Amino acid sequence: MATAASKSKISSKNSEKKSVNNFMVFKKQNYMLLIASVLVLVIGFTVMGSGKDLPFDAPIKITVAPIIVILGFALGVFSILYTPKEANSIEKQD
Repeated sequence: MATAASKSKISSKNSEKKSVNNFMVFKKQNYMLLIASVLVLVIGFTVMGSGKDLPFDAPIKITVAPIIVILGFALGVFSILYTPKEANSIEKQD
């Protein structure tokens, strides 16, 4: 026989599981920024490794490409730390 206390524990566990399953750490904007940062990194490393006919100390290889790569990593960090504001929370406050 199940007591009322054990029934309430079971129902509270079910409600916790439902709320945990629907919780996502990142939003759509975060994933879009993360994809953009990966694309910028790929472009930076491609520029750094391209140009077989260019000497190894070409300005585009030693200055421009590393700046692009650093911007890609910075965008990646920003995409993780960014918290988008929801329109629903603003409407609820009004």
